[in-house]
Amino acid sequence: MVNSSTVMGFIQDTKKFNNCINECFEMLDIDGNGMLSRELLYGGLHKLLSLENNTNQEEEINNLYEVIFKRFDKNEKGLIDRMEFESLIRELMLAMARGIGDFPVLVALEEHSLLMKAVQHEVASLKEGSRKNKRKREKNVLRDICLCCHKLETS
Repeated sequence: MVNSSTVMGFIQDTKKFNNCINECFEMLDIDGNGMLSRELLYGGLHKLLSLENNTNQEEEINNLYEVIFKRFDKNEKGLIDRMEFESLIRELMLAMARGIGDFPVLVALEEHSLLMKAVQHEVASLKEGSRKNKRKREKNVLRDICLCCHKLETS
């Protein structure tokens, strides 16, 4: 289940989000030149965004990729660099968050998709919050124990 707060929480954790973007860029930059061609970006976005491969919509998807590529290829060299890629992914994730909204949506996610990374981030945050709350409760219990007789004090 995903909602806008799942995605926004991931984006707002800039360190983890930027690490994810860097991992994605390195995964797509198969020739290691620090640039993504149209072909590399198209194939990569398909995986990163968990888009179905529906032949009926292939032309629409290719048109979308072309618009995206032109929008973020700032220097019009036909290549996307790391900074352009970061802007692209951030804007796409924000658009997904707005599109999903506040109501949970049940979706099937690919293992390495950005939405899956957002869900994994949220789960890790919830676990960390749970551990902090447990430690806090344990501290409160310790404060309620009488230091003289070691019995639990009640109010």
